[in-house]
Amino acid sequence: MQCTRCGFVNPPNQQSVCAQCGVAFAIGADPTMRALLPVGRTPLAIVAGYLGLAALFCIPAPISLAVGIWAVIDLKKRPGMHGMGRAVFGIVAGAIGTVVMLIWVVMAIVAVHK
Repeated sequence: MQCTRCGFVNPPNQQSVCAQCGVAFAIGADPTMRALLPVGRTPLAIVAGYLGLAALFCIPAPISLAVGIWAVIDLKKRPGMHGMGRAVFGIVAGAIGTVVMLIWVVMAIVAVHK
């Protein structure tokens, strides 16, 4: 990781402070920390990711799809923010869950009308 203060390129195991000048690194600067913690992400991207996870059970799938699309639009307006992966996951999982849910509804309607 390169220090934003002095420009020194720190070794990969140097995670919390710069070895050259001693300045503390921001948590959001490390890609590993961004994968684990919602640092620097838009709230919509975080919500879309969790809704996408819940959409695998088909209950909030259409909501996940809508919030994921909303999050992508929001992220395009704010280029310095992260969370595109979570937003896209919300869209994909929401779309799959919505299709499965629609298939179940159609099958239930057909079964009732037999």
